[in-house]
Amino acid sequence: MTEQERKEQNKIGKCLLHNWVEERAVAALDTATEKNQIQRRGHIGIITLNQEAKMENTTTLRTAYAPPKSPGVRTKSLRRELLEKHIAQMISEKKKAEMDQPVDPTEYSSTTQRDFNAQGFLPLPLRSTKQHGDDRKSEQAVTFWSENYQRIQGVSAAPSSKAPFKKSAQFSTPIGERLDEEELPPDS
Repeated sequence: MTEQERKEQNKIGKCLLHNWVEERAVAALDTATEKNQIQRRGHIGIITLNQEAKMENTTTLRTAYAPPKSPGVRTKSLRRELLEKHIAQMISEKKKAEMDQPVDPTEYSSTTQRDFNAQGFLPLPLRSTKQHGDDRKSEQAVTFWSENYQRIQGVSAAPSSKAPFKKSAQFSTPIGERLDEEELPPDS
């Protein structure tokens, strides 16, 4: 065959150029006059020459891997088998009894409704333990540290007992420039 004839055959089969392996294999089988029959049914005689043969129902997997057969003798004793059945029945009855218990109705109330809005509760205002002055905002708060400021180590001297933690410059002020002290501290 010349190159020109191959190109013409290639246009009919629409096969890639120089890919003639399939075309050569079925060239002798292309005896049908219509291309539509070949496209619908394929080439006859490629897989088998006996067209009347029936396909097998078993696969190689089914024939190679057959299910295992029982040994034909008892593997468990009769007592053990009955005991296992009895235990399984007891467990299933117990679980069924747990599942069949009646469910308590759910109480839909919040923590506020349950704990803070109790019936019969009368809120009473707390009585003050100390008489306050006119201006409560400027008073010094009473805390553990304000009551025990004399025992704290590493704190400079408090200017007054009413406000021990207010700003004090006594630590950095030279002794000779202290104006508010009448007596100088004794030298040790």
